[in-house]
Amino acid sequence: MRTLYYHHPDFLLHNTGQGHPECADRLRAIDKALSQPEFAGLIRVEPPMGTEQQIGLVHPMEHIRRIRDAVPDQGFYHLDPDTVLSPGSETAAYRAVGAVCDAVDQVLSDKADNAFCAVRPPGHHAEPNHAMGFCLFNNVAIAAEYARQKYHLERLAIVDFDVHHGNGTQVVFYHQTQVLYASTHEMPHYPGTGYPSETGLGNIINVPLAVGNTGIEFREKYEDIIFPALNSFKPDLLLISAGFDAHKGDPLASISLMEDDYRWLTQALMGIAGRACNGRIISVLEGGYDLNALAASVAAHVQALMGG
Repeated sequence: MRTLYYHHPDFLLHNTGQGHPECADRLRAIDKALSQPEFAGLIRVEPPMGTEQQIGLVHPMEHIRRIRDAVPDQGFYHLDPDTVLSPGSETAAYRAVGAVCDAVDQVLSDKADNAFCAVRPPGHHAEPNHAMGFCLFNNVAIAAEYARQKYHLERLAIVDFDVHHGNGTQVVFYHQTQVLYASTHEMPHYPGTGYPSETGLGNIINVPLAVGNTGIEFREKYEDIIFPALNSFKPDLLLISAGFDAHKGDPLASISLMEDDYRWLTQALMGIAGRACNGRIISVLEGGYDLNALAASVAAHVQALMGG
């Protein structure tokens, strides 16, 4: 497999302050894990800067300006108690958008089979007009719209296995039947959305997990609900909101997944993508806040993307 790994020093410029779980050390831990000899075959890519036009595929100019105007010259500015801006936040956020859009270009032009974008800030909580939950711009939604509009794709699927529901992604595509959004997430939990009754136009699939669920329940729900939907939908491109905070060691949730669960799910999604869209997958980092669990889980995920 030709697997791209998107990373850039600009992602470290987004400073969330001492003690904030969504910190630059997350990417340092990931990069250390992916620098081991077994990842020598990864194709390392420094992404271009994203553009206002790309961000505008999902977010109106009013939102883009609101973020830009709130970025402080020094120190921090809190959009809400969880979502922090620092002088480097805009650069990091634009670079994250550049990463996911470049990954779309590379994968859809058959220059690579799949890609993992180790970006921050994360994105799946960002609604078109509202930054929240550590997220400024919705990276995976932007990637989906970029792919849909530039390459005229008729069917895109987004699988979100972050432990928190991707409310922003759901809002973007709630009435867009060309995009299937499927999420597993702990419930009840932040942000309070993601009930099974939230189905959009039949293109939204929410599969809550209960406190204390393990890989057993997690795998059963994918096999019983999400995999059949993906196989029936037959996406032209599969995007992943790859949050690793459902891991047993994560401090922000109460689900007990292990690294092998992420490996299993990635391999299964690769099988579905192999049958539907020539294996085209773009994975975009979301959550994961225990550094050791995050690094080990990402390593398992990327090994699977590489065909291991």
